[in-house]
Amino acid sequence: MLTKEPETIGELRALRDSKILYVGIGNVLKSDDGVGVYISRKIKNNDYVSSLAAEVSIENYIGRINSLKPDILVIIDCMDMKTEPGKSRLLPLNKVMDLTFNTHNISVARLADFFPMPVFILGIQPEHIDFGEKISYLVKKEADKLINLINLK
Repeated sequence: MLTKEPETIGELRALRDSKILYVGIGNVLKSDDGVGVYISRKIKNNDYVSSLAAEVSIENYIGRINSLKPDILVIIDCMDMKTEPGKSRLLPLNKVMDLTFNTHNISVARLADFFPMPVFILGIQPEHIDFGEKISYLVKKEADKLINLINLK
């Protein structure tokens, strides 16, 4: 049970006895929208950290996520937070507006209804979500920084 909601990846990492599952969502064919999948594929699994790349269909992974029984679920996605490209924030899912993005089949904020554990979203501000497989420089730079923080031993 969380006594205080973590606000950064560093604070989340400090919860050493918690199993954290990172799930990357997004469309890898729409530039920065694929950043969540990019990050989740680079996470090194260990006893306390694991990851899944759900891409655009996280609803197909609800049973699998629940069967893994993580203590904390972190959904990684690009998210328009009205900030500069590449900025990231860790937010409890209940603080995210109830929006269904064009690349998702289900509202991100509604996901909490399907999981018994605390759910957070690691949102990264996109620069663009046009068709293309390349993540923009600033978004990739932030993604690589987050990957390094998550993978620290």
